[in-house]
Amino acid sequence: MMHRFLLAAVLTLSLAFPGYSQKKSSKPTEIIILHVNDMHSKIDNLGKLKYLADSLKKTHPNVFLVSAGDNFTGNPVVDMLEDKGYPMIDLMNRCGFNVSAIGNHEFDLGQELLNKRMEQASFPFISSNIFVNGAILHQPKPYIILTTPDSIQLAVLGITQINDQGIPDTHPLKVQGLTFADGIGNALQYAYLKKQYGILIGLTHLGVEDDARLADLMPQLDLIIGGHSHSVIDTLLMVGGVRIVQAGSNLKYIGKTTLMVKDGFIHGKRDELIPITALKKSDPEMTDLIRKYNNNEEFSKVIAVAEKPIVGYGPLGSMMSDAIAGQLGLDIALLNRGGIRIDSLPQGNITMREIYSLDPFRNQVVKYNMSPAEIKSLILNAFNREKQIDLEVSGISYLVLTDQEGKCADVLIKDEKGKELDDKKLYSVGISNYVATTYTFDHHDTGESLNVTTDQLLIDYLKKMKKVSYSGINRTSVKKKK
Repeated sequence: MMHRFLLAAVLTLSLAFPGYSQKKSSKPTEIIILHVNDMHSKIDNLGKLKYLADSLKKTHPNVFLVSAGDNFTGNPVVDMLEDKGYPMIDLMNRCGFNVSAIGNHEFDLGQELLNKRMEQASFPFISSNIFVNGAILHQPKPYIILTTPDSIQLAVLGITQINDQGIPDTHPLKVQGLTFADGIGNALQYAYLKKQYGILIGLTHLGVEDDARLADLMPQLDLIIGGHSHSVIDTLLMVGGVRIVQAGSNLKYIGKTTLMVKDGFIHGKRDELIPITALKKSDPEMTDLIRKYNNNEEFSKVIAVAEKPIVGYGPLGSMMSDAIAGQLGLDIALLNRGGIRIDSLPQGNITMREIYSLDPFRNQVVKYNMSPAEIKSLILNAFNREKQIDLEVSGISYLVLTDQEGKCADVLIKDEKGKELDDKKLYSVGISNYVATTYTFDHHDTGESLNVTTDQLLIDYLKKMKKVSYSGINRTSVKKKK
């Protein structure tokens, strides 16, 4: 979800704390921090990012480049390689990144591959609320110190998002053996870094609402560079004396924060959000390398034709859940919206690249034999978990009835013929193993893994159909209960 903030512009002075020693100077030192977040393997604009960073470094001695996490998942040329994720690290190294937070989608690689990517990186991945207890992952550092050529030090504290289940938003099997502390509460123990180094920055993958909570509880922070909520913060956002910045997602924007520092005091801050389209030049070597990474004939193969554009969760989710139910001969299939990773397919040819972009997680399907009451419990709990419609479906349609607080009070389910489900019948239901392991729902059946992934089912379904038309299809709705 994308947020925009339209707030009154204010320039504030940050108070310095005693106990640290920064170099005395006669005039303020300008420090530029270029920041991105939630790039999701979108490599095409990294050449522009490198050109901008290199250009600034030619005229400014103090330029840092940071990522607020979720560097991976979202582009098949990065995600579907045998050496998954490597192109992103290769290109980030060439850009000159100084540090990255660990986002929830970093774990999509699996701990072994994430270790490999972190070892290959010329910059550290940091998080203060991840604890390794016999897991494969190497223990990340909670913070790093960035130092300018004239010895000004910036403490940068990393924080990773966790959900109501106490883990980041990734498959639970990907984080086995890891313990996650509450990112905000745990961060408070690092408030001393402000006193020790004079400048303290939060590099967070929490989302803008939790960044605001962090700022309120930890006024020692001078700046929060955030991610996770894909927020486009294009005007000043302050909570107390803490400035919060974020640069959208998918490398459509680059954030530029300038700190004016004198004798350890931050005398001023400036923020700028640069649309990537405003940058007309790209590093030529990076551009050539990106072209080589993109040149994968397998991803260009056409597997079907969309007769009209397929736009939005309803049409896309209906097509994807139809693939699960149709290919496996199931009565019903349900697919969570978090598994739908692009917002549309254009009219015309559907390629392998688009399918892997739409469904990059390769989740396996689990079959349950469920009663109508159990199916209702899954839909109800999913709605209340996400505070909105979450499950797209095949084989049924449903209406969520909400109470005065907006919570799901009841679910009315009908089959494809518009009839209510038979309370005495058990229906074969397919869901992803992500939903099976992270969602709360009633089920007497323990479930059976069918050892096939949702993306492969979609590919097979589209090849069989040859032409598809899902424009305007919507099988879910919400209504306030009277």
